[in-house]
Amino acid sequence: MIEHIVLLKFSSKTTKEQKEELIRRTLSLKSVIPGIVDIQQGANFSNRSQGFEMGLTVRFEDKTSLANYGPHPAHQEVFSYLKEIGLEDSIIVDFEF
Repeated sequence: MIEHIVLLKFSSKTTKEQKEELIRRTLSLKSVIPGIVDIQQGANFSNRSQGFEMGLTVRFEDKTSLANYGPHPAHQEVFSYLKEIGLEDSIIVDFEF
């Protein structure tokens, strides 16, 4: 299994509604992209976040599934929306377990 972790930081102009729409779009990827075992996303409530406002975890069957996720058209649509609403920074960690 592969765990894909993403932390997101947004522009101060990004609205709560846009963030909620991002979560809705992201969670829908599970039914569209092969190899996703589980996907979770939500707003951060920690005061130790260094400005990162949202977390995402995606569990994949294997490295091939992760490799196919990035270029998949449905993921690219979500990523385009993310940039459109004001993505400022991200941290990504992938590990196998």
